[in-house]
Amino acid sequence: MFDIINASGAPLSRTAALFAPTIETVNTDMADCCASIQGEIMAIKKASAVWKGGIKDGGGTISTETGVLNEAPYGFKSRFENGKGTNPEELIGAAHAGCFSMALSLMLGNEGLTPERIETHAEVTLDKVGEGFEITASHLNVVAKIPGADQAKFERIANKAKEGCPVSKLLKAKITMNARLET
Repeated sequence: MFDIINASGAPLSRTAALFAPTIETVNTDMADCCASIQGEIMAIKKASAVWKGGIKDGGGTISTETGVLNEAPYGFKSRFENGKGTNPEELIGAAHAGCFSMALSLMLGNEGLTPERIETHAEVTLDKVGEGFEITASHLNVVAKIPGADQAKFERIANKAKEGCPVSKLLKAKITMNARLET
């Protein structure tokens, strides 16, 4: 089993623990969320891809275990030429925007704030680097409506969420953000 506790030693939900920076000890950015997690892996999610043919004339499908994506088409044209289907950068952007929004909601809650709405758009950059390609950046554009928050507090919490988001940690790219509080 595992123990999930907050900074004052009270039990904490598994959902809050998902945003912990490490399995052993939570760093100060997330200290209000939980102080330690010990034991098992929190979640393993699965996805698959099937590719057929050459890089330019071939194509593939992507599926997720939840079925939200079920043989969704992807290929060279959807990645480099605005063709139909999805592409890895778009999926990474969706994952980053979704993960960040959840992390922000959690951290706002830790500060006694409940967002009415958080809208996050991610712009993922794929650049040619040397002989290959590399995801070099992910820029988050965030607009939120949060009763009781001011812009300074919102930016402070949003920056913590940007650093604490598990997808942000996964990316080795430069991560930037614009955060605007709606009134």
